[in-house]
Amino acid sequence: MAKGIKTLVRLSKWNVDEKQRLLVALQGREDEILDWIRQSEVQLKEEQRIAAEDATGFGFGYGAFASAWLGRRQQLFAMLELVRAEIMRAREELAVAFNELKTYEITQRERERRIQSEIDKKEQSFLDEIGLNIHRRREHEEG
Repeated sequence: MAKGIKTLVRLSKWNVDEKQRLLVALQGREDEILDWIRQSEVQLKEEQRIAAEDATGFGFGYGAFASAWLGRRQQLFAMLELVRAEIMRAREELAVAFNELKTYEITQRERERRIQSEIDKKEQSFLDEIGLNIHRRREHEEG
């Protein structure tokens, strides 16, 4: 049974590692989306500046750009919302996996402690028996 708990600990560690990798990947995706949002806002400001400087030429096309930009911005925020929901789920799953791992580790340590305690008791009993036999021999030799 001790081998079984060690296997459970090893599998749980692997599971925690996988959940951590997934969470890191999702957080990286969140960072990418936030960067895209920031870049699109910078691009919008640049387009606004250009349109303000040249109202007769490029300025007419700004309306179409702004409309497309708003649609893209909504898509980015929708993507951000989805990835943040996935991050929340991944954190919850990681917490569950981590608690499971800790439970198995505590169980393993407790079993190892009980086994060691039993070994120590047997050794002490053996040493007590040797000491008692030595004491009896001395008493027998003296008496």
